[in-house]
Amino acid sequence: MAAFLYKLGILAARNRKKVLFGSLAVLIIAVSVGLGMGVHLNGEMTIPGTKSEEAMKVLREEFSQGEGTEGGTIQVIFKAPDGQTLESESTQKMIAKTLKSISKDSEIASIVSPYEAGTISYKKEIGYAVITYKSEALQVTDASKELVLESVEKARKEGLQAELGGSVELSELEIGGVSEIIGIIAAFMILAITFTSLLAAGLPILTAVIGLGIGVMSVIIASNFIEMASFSLILAIMLGLAVGIDYGLFIISRYRQNLVEGKGVEESIAHANATAGSAVIFAGLTVIIALAGLSVTGIPFITVMGVAGAFTVLMAVIISVIVVPALLGFAGERIRPKSKTASIQDSPKSIEQSNRWGRTITKYPLPIALAGILLLGAISLPALHLQTGLPDKGSKSIETTERRGYDLMAEGFGPGMNGPLAIILKAESTDDAQATFVKVGKNLSELPNVAMATPPVSNATGNVAMVTIIPGTDPKSEKTTELVHSIRDKAAEIKQQDQVEVMVTGSTAVNIDISEKLNEALPRFAALIVGLALILLMMVFRSVLVPIKAVLGYLLTLTATLGFVVFVVQDGNLARFFDIPAAGPVLNFLPILTAGILFGLAMDYEVFLVSRMREEFNHSGNAKNAVLSGLKNSGGVVTAAGLIMIAVFASFIFVEDVMIKSMGLALAFGILFDAFIVRLTIVPAVMTLMGRSAWYLPKWLGRILPNIDIEGESMEKETKSKKEIA
Repeated sequence: MAAFLYKLGILAARNRKKVLFGSLAVLIIAVSVGLGMGVHLNGEMTIPGTKSEEAMKVLREEFSQGEGTEGGTIQVIFKAPDGQTLESESTQKMIAKTLKSISKDSEIASIVSPYEAGTISYKKEIGYAVITYKSEALQVTDASKELVLESVEKARKEGLQAELGGSVELSELEIGGVSEIIGIIAAFMILAITFTSLLAAGLPILTAVIGLGIGVMSVIIASNFIEMASFSLILAIMLGLAVGIDYGLFIISRYRQNLVEGKGVEESIAHANATAGSAVIFAGLTVIIALAGLSVTGIPFITVMGVAGAFTVLMAVIISVIVVPALLGFAGERIRPKSKTASIQDSPKSIEQSNRWGRTITKYPLPIALAGILLLGAISLPALHLQTGLPDKGSKSIETTERRGYDLMAEGFGPGMNGPLAIILKAESTDDAQATFVKVGKNLSELPNVAMATPPVSNATGNVAMVTIIPGTDPKSEKTTELVHSIRDKAAEIKQQDQVEVMVTGSTAVNIDISEKLNEALPRFAALIVGLALILLMMVFRSVLVPIKAVLGYLLTLTATLGFVVFVVQDGNLARFFDIPAAGPVLNFLPILTAGILFGLAMDYEVFLVSRMREEFNHSGNAKNAVLSGLKNSGGVVTAAGLIMIAVFASFIFVEDVMIKSMGLALAFGILFDAFIVRLTIVPAVMTLMGRSAWYLPKWLGRILPNIDIEGESMEKETKSKKEIA
């Protein structure tokens, strides 16, 4: 690998114009095709085979109004002015006027007013109309949405509160824009401080943007052929930008170090690609394997999300080892570290192999290690009461009409109205089926936390009926989850006594099933990547204890990250600071997604830091000096890389969508915990405590394990021997 990358580095540097313009041409083609085909992110977050999905299938088959797709709906929720009710003449006129204005849209299949449907609250102050469109929710046009928004705005000006809800999304999810620009600016500032050179700082940004553009546009093209949720693209953008900048940073840092050591420009590029480039490929493959490994969950939307992220990381790796050397060929001596020029002639032995942080850690390793472990352990505690789910309209900002509509529905009809449960009753025979359905419906209505249950509505053949149950609590409440389980537990008894199969569905039940399925998959996925980490790191570091220490550090990072997310998102602490509108369950796919991404990135930092320790240990045999050398030579680069990752991920915390906020929050603080507390503090402290035993590997195991030279040491030895012969 090192020899190949060495030759690739020279080839790219010598043909830098072809490489640069070739990569730009690929980017332009990808952008042209991607924009021409358009973005089709319409995949739903569903899991085939769950109880709620099976029930939903029966519901659609037995109660379908035709062979066409189910039309999207918008609820227009009205609240009468103070001192009036919805039955007041002036209020009725305003509602009629609003609905008449909306009815001008030819795309509407039907409009049912609160008076026709009887959807008026007990106090007569709040009611809602239902607009049903001819097309499904995702296909409702912007023009149709705009007409509704304009109509309700006119009603508001006349003194009637009118808000919106339903299956049609009125506030579009923003993909790309300000967040990425903020992340890039922050990364550029960190690079400029690290390199003390604007030119050197700009190179990783340029290569990251090229790789990100190709990767993201490829994902957009793929969205035309594969069902893909919008979060797949957001994750791809986050990861592609962050790792693209970091990988460029690693190679450029090694190139500048080679210049300081007295190598020529071309040789410095080749050696940087052979050494740091090898580490980049290994680190990138680790992230790719972790993301692709999400497919073991057997959950389609998680698999697609992981593959999309893995592809953008692959593009970042390819661009780093091909385009970065080409750009270094253009930069040449202009990015040589000026402050270190005087040390070029210094003997390697005369260079101080430690810094203040390294000396502090090696002097007090036990208290520092304990302090770091106890700190992350304390942060992990909230994870013990982790509750997962999908944010709903109640999680949106109070400034949105959907959130105000959600609150009005809860005020007028109770919190459970925002998450009704559809109960499917399927009889074995049609004899006395209606009477049996009524009996079963009555039994279900007597369960705890049932606020209301509608009479059974039978299908055309009379063997299937539907009962709508309104829980007494909102969809995110644990009591609502308990009600769904109570109905399913009761189903076995009903099946035996009344020969009626009872199934539960509806958006609330679907979200509960997805969350539970994801939670079940997390331990299996974590076990897979922990085992993978042990094997890979054992091959890389030729050690038993170093991989175990690395994996334990990763698990500490993961639990601390989940604990912090629960503390903020679920418990509502610091919610105002992070602009989180309302406390609620943690995004259901966030734990498993965080586990995969943090695994890959944690192993990145482990490799870049500990590989330098191993290099020094192999050279000197002194374990303490190895720790000092690793922190001296790689600590600064890992610090800069960690800060860049944090800046990129943190830029997504302050977007409006709660799902993106929680993803940005988890990844930003996950990197903070891993890079600065685990890798730069606990790891060197524990390595100091272990001493020479850290590098112990049984001979029999050494013969079995392949030797992976990720830092290109063999390449350096080969070059050195050639010089000695010359």
